Amino acid sequence: MPNTKIEVLGPPPTSGTRDAFAELAMEGGCKQIPVLAALKDTNKDAFEAACMTMREDGAYIEAGENDNLVVQKLTVNTNALGIFGYSFLEENQDKVQGSTVEGTEPNFDTIADGSYPLSRPLFFYVKKAHIGSIPGLKQYIAEFVSDKSMGEYGYLANRGLIPLPEDQRVLAVKQALKLERLRKL
Repeated sequence: MPNTKIEVLGPPPTSGTRDAFAELAMEGGCKQIPVLAALKDTNKDAFEAACMTMREDGAYIEAGENDNLVVQKLTVNTNALGIFGYSFLEENQDKVQGSTVEGTEPNFDTIADGSYPLSRPLFFYVKKAHIGSIPGLKQYIAEFVSDKSMGEYGYLANRGLIPLPEDQRVLAVKQALKLERLRKL
């Protein structure tokens, strides 16, 4: 084992990317350790403190919400790790590489099919009681699930989101436009 300083650059506590990393990577790892997995059932606060808290000894460095800064720092320190969304990995593949997890590399296909363990879907929730009382809410929902928004070549894909496979997208659009209660896709 090389004697190398650990340095992880990542987002602040207010970031959804950090929440996802804590849940998918850190909590997921803790669940593999029987003593810690049992702690989740007996003392949730202790489990979260042990498994979902970032180190405070200088190994984890909050880089703010500026993923470009993380990429810049990674190019200077090739031993460091960075936590950021797929869009920045895709835009900077000439400078950084993604981390393989359980033998799976992060790429469009493994994120789209859910096989990359550190990916998650984006959910959009609307309180049904607000329909009719908040002007434009139905139109907003329709825009969000439109093909020009969440389609394969929609503007959300251009912002780094991975579109759902066609069959799941059709179901999601149907559920959203009919204001149906969310079901697992």
